[in-house]
Amino acid sequence: MNTPAPTGAMTGLRVIDLTRVLGGPYCTQILADHGADVIKVEPPAGDEVRDWGPPFHDEDAAYFVGINRNKRSIGLDLASEGGRAVLMKMLETADVLIENFKPGTLDKWGIGNDVLRAKFPRLVHCRISGFGADGPRGGNPGYDAIIQAMTGMIAATGSPESGPMRIGVPLVDITTGLYATIGILMALSERQRSGLGQFLETTLYETGLAIMHPHTANYFMHGKPPSLTGNEHPNLVPYAIFPTRTDNIFIGVGNDGTFRKLAKEIGKPELGTDPRFARNKDRIANRDALRAELAAVFRQHEAEPLCNRLLAAGLPAGPVQKIDQALTNPHTIHRGDIIEKDWYRGVASPIRLDRTKPNLRRTPPKFSQHAAEVLGEFGFAKDEINALVEKGVVCGPERKR
Repeated sequence: MNTPAPTGAMTGLRVIDLTRVLGGPYCTQILADHGADVIKVEPPAGDEVRDWGPPFHDEDAAYFVGINRNKRSIGLDLASEGGRAVLMKMLETADVLIENFKPGTLDKWGIGNDVLRAKFPRLVHCRISGFGADGPRGGNPGYDAIIQAMTGMIAATGSPESGPMRIGVPLVDITTGLYATIGILMALSERQRSGLGQFLETTLYETGLAIMHPHTANYFMHGKPPSLTGNEHPNLVPYAIFPTRTDNIFIGVGNDGTFRKLAKEIGKPELGTDPRFARNKDRIANRDALRAELAAVFRQHEAEPLCNRLLAAGLPAGPVQKIDQALTNPHTIHRGDIIEKDWYRGVASPIRLDRTKPNLRRTPPKFSQHAAEVLGEFGFAKDEINALVEKGVVCGPERKR
């Protein structure tokens, strides 16, 4: 007997995705990886990150490709009355609407949340914005690096030598996408009880503040802003990069017992009972002296064998790898963390469910690739679709750059 292929946990969920750039598309890719039918509605010029390259695949930048798999694309001019009419038709069977327009845009178009709530009471409407709709900065645009700057992230990152530094990945955008996903799932869970959808909002600004742990907690406790500690932890020692004979390694020690175990494992058990280093607060007070002691030991070893030995002993250590090393690491390969389909390669969903597994069904779509297919599913006849394309309401495969 043939066993039917397992379906994703979000199979049966229909998501209308009006987002662009990063936070929203990152959110909807999570849902799409797990089976949701995500229809990516793009403006006539397309999602601008299609142009954020090189590198490119068929004129679509890697930046776009990396966050838009498992989706279908339709180009739609929502600034036109006809485009909004098509959207409203699509929302009749949608579970989730996610958008990142400037707050007030949908209201200006006559399809604000009050209208959507009255017409589609089960709809979960998620908005991602920079600062929210109200407050002194309400309605201002938000950008990852600017939010890093404004929420204390840049001021807390870097060393005294480097000065403040931007974090090298768009952490605020990505985490906002994660929070949006969590919020959508919460709203869908609540809908099972109430039968009603609701509006939810995640902002880059609140996300930036929310992920500033432990710096906010430290500040609330002692009233001092963080100093620049480079790769070292403000609350734990040792928790930093150390050079070895070959490459750098990172050591992270979370408690006194672990430190004593580390000292014994590297052949320096006396460090674990030294009054200068016995407790974490002592190690913080004497971090420079401890760093010198540990660095002298680590320089006698090669990075990979040392980390393998420490990890096998249950100690937190890892080689500092470049991205190519990480993506070709034997553990990465063994865990199936790289997924491929046709020309596409990407990093698999880290959410691993036992029965309802994520899967790669579709490569990232070309602009408006699925317009006719999607509109047909919503009851539009072929001649109606052709008329919408003729009027410029629905876009063909060519973007209006």
